[in-house]
Amino acid sequence: MITAAMPQVSVLVPAKDEAENLPMFLELCDAMIRAAAVPYEVIVVDDGSRDGTPALLEQLKAKYGWLRSERHRAQRGIADALRTGYLAARGGILVFYPADLQFKPEDIPRLVQPILDGQSDMVTGFKQGHYEKAFVSKIYNGLSRSLFDVPVRDLNNVKAYRREIMADQPARPDWHRYMIVLAHAQGYTVSEIPVPLYPRHAGRSKFGLSRIPIGVLDMLAVWFELRFGQKPLLAFGMLGAALFALGVLAGLVALGVLLVQGIGLRWIWTLIQTCLLLGSIFFATGLLGEQVAVTRAEQRELRRRLDALRPDAYPERER
Repeated sequence: MITAAMPQVSVLVPAKDEAENLPMFLELCDAMIRAAAVPYEVIVVDDGSRDGTPALLEQLKAKYGWLRSERHRAQRGIADALRTGYLAARGGILVFYPADLQFKPEDIPRLVQPILDGQSDMVTGFKQGHYEKAFVSKIYNGLSRSLFDVPVRDLNNVKAYRREIMADQPARPDWHRYMIVLAHAQGYTVSEIPVPLYPRHAGRSKFGLSRIPIGVLDMLAVWFELRFGQKPLLAFGMLGAALFALGVLAGLVALGVLLVQGIGLRWIWTLIQTCLLLGSIFFATGLLGEQVAVTRAEQRELRRRLDALRPDAYPERER
């Protein structure tokens, strides 16, 4: 068992009421780690479980030296769980892997190897096997590929990635689904490998159809962030200017009709007022957005400078 060496790979496992799955999952992790060529650690993030997960993890940590755990007192979601795991992780490569045994730990080294070989910055799995939500997943991935230029077929799956990718991710609920999109937009290389999908060992999925509208809205939010997040005035300013111009044009038409025919058209004056008002509001919103964008850019630059002062934060850079 690899315990003494500093881990090179940290497996992050969000777990919500997974007491029935964790013993077998961690037993399979043990077999994988014993055969691995690099040192691993597994960090299970208990996301507000109400079953025996907390007590079980304490027992299992005494058995497995590579196992660590973090706990949320209340459920906060996968995105927060991954961020908690990332802050606790010591490895330069992170792996997102669920505890429900739909994916077996034996496939983790295949996800990690292209990163170790320097061939990719992020590797995601492409599901192979029967999937209960295949129809929903197909629609989600199809919409995502139509909005984002990413070279993978399955965006929301198990994945391995360099630590700095997580450091660059915005701390937003549910945006873990778009980690690949955001990483690719930032210039990181992304690839995929087929990963077998198995029936869930125990328990049931925490996600239902109610997540679909949330996912669509998040998709639009990510698209807007990538398209206009750096320059919000491009969106709001152009829209405001167009409405303002339409209002001015309508005003000129109304004045012409009034001078020629002596008739005032109420609907045109209503259109003028509406366009001028909305145009001014959108333009002002764009200016405020620019101030927010400047602040975010300064925060990102400050983070880069702090990271530059901590070369130990990304041990893989020393390779």
